[in-house]
Amino acid sequence: MLSVLLATAGAVMSIKNFENAFNNNHQRIGVGLYGIIWVQALIGFLRPRRGSKQRSMWFFAHWLSGTAITILGIMNVYTGLQAYHRRTYKSVKLWSTLFTAEICLIVFLYLFQDKWDYLKKQGVILGSEPVKPESVSLHGENQKDLEQRRPTQALAVENERFRFP
Repeated sequence: MLSVLLATAGAVMSIKNFENAFNNNHQRIGVGLYGIIWVQALIGFLRPRRGSKQRSMWFFAHWLSGTAITILGIMNVYTGLQAYHRRTYKSVKLWSTLFTAEICLIVFLYLFQDKWDYLKKQGVILGSEPVKPESVSLHGENQKDLEQRRPTQALAVENERFRFP
């Protein structure tokens, strides 16, 4: 809901402060984004109950409009920077670079969050303390020695026992 309010405030400021002939892509994409943001909010309020037949169709429409808003919003920032450059002849290279870096960081975090649980289950060491796998039981005379080693060293020693000649 906050995005709807912010988009509405931006649209009102744009209409009051700028000439809006809609003769550039930034303005046209902005109007389209404003409409899709309102559709997204309405779709959110019309969410069917879980388990109903319409829920999967609703989810797809909500996801699709959210993805369209994201992609068009990113495109609109770049077209806005170019429109600013054409109007003022000021360089926008720094702003384009900063925005690109921000988008790359957001994409990295988005992709990384999906793998976080997987990495934790693999025994990845984030600090200096060793992580003992809980599902592996160590047998044999060197068990205490193996438990004191780092997990990768312990697995290497354990794998050495099961190597066939």
